[in-house]
Amino acid sequence: MLRNPNGLAYAVMALLGVDVLFDLVLAGDEVRTLVDPEAAYEATTVAGLDPVLTALAAGIAYLATVVVFLVWFHRVRKNSDVWALDIHSRTPGWAIGAWFIPFANLWIPRRIAVDVWRASRPDPYAADGARELTLLNSWWTCFAAGAVVDRISSTLYKRAETLDAWTTAAAWSLAGYLLTIAAGVLAILFVRRLTSMQHAKATGMLSAA
Repeated sequence: MLRNPNGLAYAVMALLGVDVLFDLVLAGDEVRTLVDPEAAYEATTVAGLDPVLTALAAGIAYLATVVVFLVWFHRVRKNSDVWALDIHSRTPGWAIGAWFIPFANLWIPRRIAVDVWRASRPDPYAADGARELTLLNSWWTCFAAGAVVDRISSTLYKRAETLDAWTTAAAWSLAGYLLTIAAGVLAILFVRRLTSMQHAKATGMLSAA
């Protein structure tokens, strides 16, 4: 049974926008660290905000985004069964569970997203068009790379005992934020596009009926 994903999509896109804004602020802190390492110990962020509260608020926003995104992703996955049940290699439950499997979460969710995308287009069984998956692949590349770089930067920060080590960690962290920002913007476009595809296909079915 089809369920309208539009409301969830709007919520996901809004939350992703909030995440991007927080990441911009936090990336600015890393830039300040690289320019003047002593600034890392100041009491406020580059935006004049309390760093602890900013990190806490960013964490809450990110958690909310994860929850709403997973609900949306599961819904579009379920919807796609109506159009091409046999195109999927995994059951709908994987649309949520796959994200929590270490290492495997760097490729299984993308495979699910590709299946949903193909099922949601006018002809699910047609060959992929030129650059048809560019948006999806660009989002996933930035997301996966950002997750890996963020893990590296966190490890470097924990081990940093000198100023050089601290600035090295800041450089990795900045790279992670830039990748995450790019992933956030691309995710907004991906959610908007896939939701629009499903809406158009469902509307066509209703018109035909």
